Amino acid sequence: MPQVTARAWVPVSPATAFAVSQTTGEVRLRWDPFIRHQHLVDAARPAKGVRTVTRARVGPRMVSEYVSYRPPTSVGMTMVTGPWFFATFGGGWRFTPEERDGTAGTLAVWKYTWTAQPSWLRWAADPVGRWLLGREITARIEAWARACSDPVVLAAAEEG
Repeated sequence: MPQVTARAWVPVSPATAFAVSQTTGEVRLRWDPFIRHQHLVDAARPAKGVRTVTRARVGPRMVSEYVSYRPPTSVGMTMVTGPWFFATFGGGWRFTPEERDGTAGTLAVWKYTWTAQPSWLRWAADPVGRWLLGREITARIEAWARACSDPVVLAAAEEG
């Protein structure tokens, strides 16, 4: 199963880093370059079992479900329905305390795995997916890291 991973360190606590990653609505659109629209289904807050509808900036729509939700350390999701080219898709974000140069902070590691379809095309789809999703996840985690110093995002994360 193909996989892409991205890492970023931020000088905020895991609780703050996690809260920023789970912002929704206009605040999420302020920092997340991957999404055009995202909302929770029949829920006010993320939690295990809650579904999310996400439309990517490049077009595809996915309904995903939180399979784990453990603030402030990790969150995991799996695709319920999505683009025709994914047979399966899942992701996990981990937030670990890490000190760098005497500064307390958080190391975030975001990982996605998938299975492409049709199966006979995986030989070509997997490398393209690694390149494209790798580029997207890197841009996304870099934007999240910048958001961890954005006063508007931080205020919304603290409220949430």
